[in-house]
Amino acid sequence: MEHIEPVRQADRIASVDALRGFSLLGILLLNIASFGLPFAAYMNPTVHGGATGADLNVWLIATTFFDGKFRCIFSMLFGAGAIILLDRAERRGAGIEAADIYYRRTMWLIVIGLLHAHLIWSGDILYGYGVVGLLLFPLRRLSAKALIITGTVLILVHSLQGIGAGIGIGEMRDKAIAAEKTANPTEEQQKALQEWRQLGEMFEPKKAEVEKQIQTHRGGWVENLSLRSGEAAMFEFTMFFQFLFLDVLAMLVMGMGLAKAGVFDASRSYGFYAVLAAIGLAIGVPLNYWAAQQWMAANFTAPSYFTYLGSTADIGRFSVAMGYTGLLMMACKSGLQFLTDPLAAAGRMALSNYLLTSILCTLFFNGYGLGYFGKLQRHELYYVVFGVWAINLIVSPIWLRYFRFGPAEWAWRSLTYWKQQPMRRQLAVPAAIMESSS
Repeated sequence: MEHIEPVRQADRIASVDALRGFSLLGILLLNIASFGLPFAAYMNPTVHGGATGADLNVWLIATTFFDGKFRCIFSMLFGAGAIILLDRAERRGAGIEAADIYYRRTMWLIVIGLLHAHLIWSGDILYGYGVVGLLLFPLRRLSAKALIITGTVLILVHSLQGIGAGIGIGEMRDKAIAAEKTANPTEEQQKALQEWRQLGEMFEPKKAEVEKQIQTHRGGWVENLSLRSGEAAMFEFTMFFQFLFLDVLAMLVMGMGLAKAGVFDASRSYGFYAVLAAIGLAIGVPLNYWAAQQWMAANFTAPSYFTYLGSTADIGRFSVAMGYTGLLMMACKSGLQFLTDPLAAAGRMALSNYLLTSILCTLFFNGYGLGYFGKLQRHELYYVVFGVWAINLIVSPIWLRYFRFGPAEWAWRSLTYWKQQPMRRQLAVPAAIMESSS
């Protein structure tokens, strides 16, 4: 059996790194609203940050082209990473050690996600990847076709879940209205009324609640800790298992299948990627735009969100994500290194950059930093996005000239392999110096 160790630079797949960097940067296009605006404003632009003019146009563009699309790619690449890791380990004869490494890696990701969510930013996704990742190991031997079919079925099931939620919430609303009009509402009607009010607080919070969130975010780290931990716990349990579990599972399994099919390593033909891009964008963009327009026309009410965006989200975002994947794979095949190399460097340090992004944004917006939370209009948030992108794209290549991993990757790999990994790169010694010293 060969020695099992973290992947060496020479063995990395450049296109996978570039796609990971691309998706990492793209995620911030939506997450920035969670960093800089009250919780409900992420979904409902009328809550805060502007819902007219440039702000409404930014929301519409983001919903059509960005919302969920980059997280979809990021999720699929996590599944792809699992296949790449296990395939490499088993080809080297790792046997049961492959499972040991995989599960230790996954459980440490859960720990990192929990620390990130509770101590830095509540919108963490690493915890979800870790939890669902525990289920992936038995699927490693399935064929690409079987994994892609399974992923497709899971996507459709999750879409049905969204449609069912829309229908159920509509019924809840009707029962709540009946309860308000009835002197002696039934127990079922009272329950519906209570749930309806809770949903309303989530989608359309009262002005006093919005102001309370703003003031808390502009407060110190300890003040934010209570709010952040409450939000994180809600994501990790209620929302994750109710709404996101199937979402993440579908995309991770699909990513495993697409990796086995060679979609992410730029090994397919130009024609394949061109068709992938054309079909993906042709299906996803009009569908996403239509759903966003319908929700706008319904005045951003909770039932209409699930009726239109919830029911179309999976198909729309997956289609656009595959469209973007096709375009970037063509860029990788074309040798556009001025574009793909910085993205690949950011992708090689994806975990570090993900955590760094959260640190930079919370320091910019929260009161223990610059305190800009709730002060910028929605379109102005993107100035911050471009600044963070610049840091990721400039710092990553410089860091990797001297170090093998990003700092977070180094810690994660050291914990995974239960051995401190060498951090600094071994720089090549010029031949002239070698000769003079001999």
